[in-house]
Amino acid sequence: MPVTPGSIDLHTHSTASDGSCTPSEIVALAAEAQLAAVALTDHDTTAGIEEFLESASQFPCLEAIPGVELSTRYGARELHIVGLFIDRKAPLLEAFLANERARRAKRNRDMKIKLALLGYPLDDDEPAFAAAGGMGANLGRPHFAQALMEKYHFPDLRTVFDKLLGNNKSAYIPRENASPREAIEAIHSAGGIAVWAHPIYRDRNERAYVKRVARKLAALGVDAMEGYYSLFGPPETQLVTETATQFSLAISGGSDFHGERSPNINLGCGAGKLCVPADLLTALKARCSAVRESLQPEIR
Repeated sequence: MPVTPGSIDLHTHSTASDGSCTPSEIVALAAEAQLAAVALTDHDTTAGIEEFLESASQFPCLEAIPGVELSTRYGARELHIVGLFIDRKAPLLEAFLANERARRAKRNRDMKIKLALLGYPLDDDEPAFAAAGGMGANLGRPHFAQALMEKYHFPDLRTVFDKLLGNNKSAYIPRENASPREAIEAIHSAGGIAVWAHPIYRDRNERAYVKRVARKLAALGVDAMEGYYSLFGPPETQLVTETATQFSLAISGGSDFHGERSPNINLGCGAGKLCVPADLLTALKARCSAVRESLQPEIR
């Protein structure tokens, strides 16, 4: 898929969470595509950032932005907050992530038990689990789906989700999530900015929902909304942009790249038509400067 040289991608995932590419491979792909900037935003972990930044030092024309993606609960729905420009060693963020990893590990154990009761037992050393470092907090539903597909000969990952692991399916275990306020505060404590990730999807008419939640999140201190996304067309980007303007928020964007785990989503261009303008970085960095100015001098 063609990538527009000089564009950016501020939403990617590596093997540190549920992607199939290492942090170094993401950097190499971004440099090959001539992106101006790329962010690593793994789920509930910053474990890949050191490798990511070290690899990016070999490509002076590529800006590497350390990030993270946090899952929160808003009402009955899961809501994702991406942190950009974070200090991965900030104590409050580290404590938040440790708590989220403990929740994720418990969910994985419960999911494994439920699958066994349904007739799909999985061993701790399944190859799909080993690739993620074993039965720990780095595992997610994609790893379970891969293990089930390999062991029980499902035709593809989508079938596994449709039968077992999708929301409200027979083996689904809901996550215990933090609140958006907690996630935003953790990101800000690390000197980063908080972005409401993929606020809508193309197959949903969610104008009222987006406006209502944006108002709430803006009051909690969110800095931006993800207006450019792999599953968005022009109407979705326009809605998010209008909403962000209404609540004085910046705009971000990214592919949500997972490598082979989402084979139709490519780095930098999503499903083929994504192009995130590099000039969005100006407003995002301004918000970052404001966040850091608000921190206590000893933290800054």
